[in-house]
Amino acid sequence: MYSLLIALATSPAPAPSPSLRPGLSQDQVTPGLLGFVLTAFIVLLTALLIVDMVRRIRRVRYRAQVEEERAAAEAALFDGAAQPLDVRDPQGRDPHGRDPQGRDPYGQGSAGTPGTRPEANGDAGPGTR
Repeated sequence: MYSLLIALATSPAPAPSPSLRPGLSQDQVTPGLLGFVLTAFIVLLTALLIVDMVRRIRRVRYRAQVEEERAAAEAALFDGAAQPLDVRDPQGRDPHGRDPQGRDPYGQGSAGTPGTRPEANGDAGPGTR
């Protein structure tokens, strides 16, 4: 047995044939230009899908973080630990346009008469002529 192992270890391996088997051409065994183009397209498509998925995951994480912060701020308001923000403009009106006494400048007047609303161009608006 020992002599058989020595004989196998010292005998040269058969050399591979440098040519193709009979009946095959180089075009039949290589992917060619079409194979390269399709492989490059799949790689590019995969890279674009990965970039898009990373963007979507980042967006979902950001939205979850904002929602957690909003919920924490809302919980703090209900617990009385934080004071509500004063979001009045320089004239003292709140975000809905009411003045500090709570009157609505765009709606009904104090006696039930229709109010006037200033337009963007500075006109008094409908109801005044």
